[in-house]
Amino acid sequence: MRESATPAFPIADFHCDVLWKLLKHDELLFDDQSESLIDVTPGRLQASQALLQTFAVYVSPRMTSQAAIWKSIDLFYEHVLKHPRMHHIRTAADLDYATRHDRTGALLSLEGVDGLQGDFTMLRLLFHLGVRAVGLTWNHANWAADGVMEPRQGGLTVRGGQFVDECERLGILLDVSHLTERGFWELADRVKRPFIASHSNAKALCSHARNLTDDQLKALIAIDGRIGITYVPYFVTEDGNATITDVLRHIEHVAALGGAEHLMLGSDFDGIEQYVQSLRHPADVPKLVDAMLRTFPEKVVTDITSGNAIRFLKEHLPAQ
Repeated sequence: MRESATPAFPIADFHCDVLWKLLKHDELLFDDQSESLIDVTPGRLQASQALLQTFAVYVSPRMTSQAAIWKSIDLFYEHVLKHPRMHHIRTAADLDYATRHDRTGALLSLEGVDGLQGDFTMLRLLFHLGVRAVGLTWNHANWAADGVMEPRQGGLTVRGGQFVDECERLGILLDVSHLTERGFWELADRVKRPFIASHSNAKALCSHARNLTDDQLKALIAIDGRIGITYVPYFVTEDGNATITDVLRHIEHVAALGGAEHLMLGSDFDGIEQYVQSLRHPADVPKLVDAMLRTFPEKVVTDITSGNAIRFLKEHLPAQ
């Protein structure tokens, strides 16, 4: 057993909300001097041996203007990509470059399509700017679908189904983490490409609406999709008093369903105000890795920390 998991186990994290914090607070920068206010910083990514960090564009449902989306992407370019250790991931070739040059890959995603207002031209422009993953909803209903906290628990709208088709045509990954169960199955029946749940846990262990049932988890496994285990404490335990051991239980549960090759990590750092004990930012993630090593062989741990996510991206991102 290694004393430190960090050097051998690079991390791919499929969800953080640091762009949302930068959008809300003009005085913040994506730098190590801001670490008292933001979770994900360049230094912490380096400390965790981060191979990939996905940066979500999240716009509050109260901010329906498209301008907030454009500003968030501008922040990604002007703050995140200006840092010398970060490399924009648009293609499989970009992943190879980042690995060879010891950079952290920066992938751009969109969490909720409210601000697009059904405009597919805007979706295509976002693709050209580098958005490579899209979740149709946040927690509530919009023009495309119902989110998990919407009382009626509907699925996709007609326009939402067309939006799914356009994402498939463009090669944008679809993310079901905030989608209702009905929406999940409607999307699953519609798509031809595997999809992901970027930051969700197992409902069998914690009944929060944002978590996935065993049938949903098995469906993702069957299509070679990906499941990003998240560190949101109230998605980990019923009372929200969660430890790293509790996070490990969710990993073990998905693995027991046959998902060891489909697991990845989706922290939700900077999108939470409560934390799993001893898991408050990327530099703490090696503690979770050490916990995994007490249960799984090193090869499985490597797959969960980054291998499964990187393999999926290399297969489903544009080649060049």
